[in-house]
Amino acid sequence: KKNWNVKTIFTGKNTMTGGRIKRLQKFFKKNETFFLTYGDGLSDVNLNKLIKFHFKNKSLVTLTAVRPPARFGAIKITNRDRVSIFREKSSLDEGWINGGFFVMDYKIFNFIKSDKTFLERDPLEKISQQKKLFAFKHYGFWQCMDTIRDKEIIEKKYKKIF
Repeated sequence: KKNWNVKTIFTGKNTMTGGRIKRLQKFFKKNETFFLTYGDGLSDVNLNKLIKFHFKNKSLVTLTAVRPPARFGAIKITNRDRVSIFREKSSLDEGWINGGFFVMDYKIFNFIKSDKTFLERDPLEKISQQKKLFAFKHYGFWQCMDTIRDKEIIEKKYKKIF
């Protein structure tokens, strides 16, 4: 087992996601690989499998891809306004999204210019174009915590477990 070093760093309320990562650069050694999360989601992603996937693919950045929880049912409408498909809520109908749990190599810092950089725009787009961005598909539990409704869902699950 390795020792873990966990830090919580205040990077300023006006700093964008890329800028926040750039401010962490001084805490890492060159060529170091690290985990990163936005901190607004919960998941049971297996971190050992995630990092093995990252190294196997020689990835610069690996994100955890998740299926968003279904909020609405889906319908498909023909050109004559007839409903051809009606499907109640199913996350299988949704695409994959960024679940906010990452493995990153130190080289990520080369893609971030300033506090105004959004990680999800220029850096990840360029890394994707260079074929160094990989998605670890996570089929287990994942829940964002963006709204009061999300908070209530998490609290309800927590009460069932504990």
